[in-house]
Amino acid sequence: MLKKVNIKDEVNSVDGLYIYKKIGTLNSHVLSVVQVENRTLDFHVHEKSDELFYVIEGSFQLELEDGLLTLNEGEFVIVPKGTKHRPVVKSLTKFLMIELEGTLNKENSGDLYED
Repeated sequence: MLKKVNIKDEVNSVDGLYIYKKIGTLNSHVLSVVQVENRTLDFHVHEKSDELFYVIEGSFQLELEDGLLTLNEGEFVIVPKGTKHRPVVKSLTKFLMIELEGTLNKENSGDLYED
């Protein structure tokens, strides 16, 4: 049975920051929403999967080895597998993330991530 999902409603239903809510799967990929504020993760690499960041609301910077990329509401970026990166989020930003199941974990997304 088909299920319609409103991404904004889903991210706004998350009760707190840094809590990843899985809202769907597409083949072997997980779609998650999360709200983040005042957080810079450590540099990390996903060896087996690309990673998509879509900004639902707000803006953030993605730090790469060669500089910073700023993304604003309505924009997305696909980070190719093997690319060293880290999100730098200063003000409240709401994301949709898509990655291969098992890509996100506590080490690369924060202690509140649950499988």
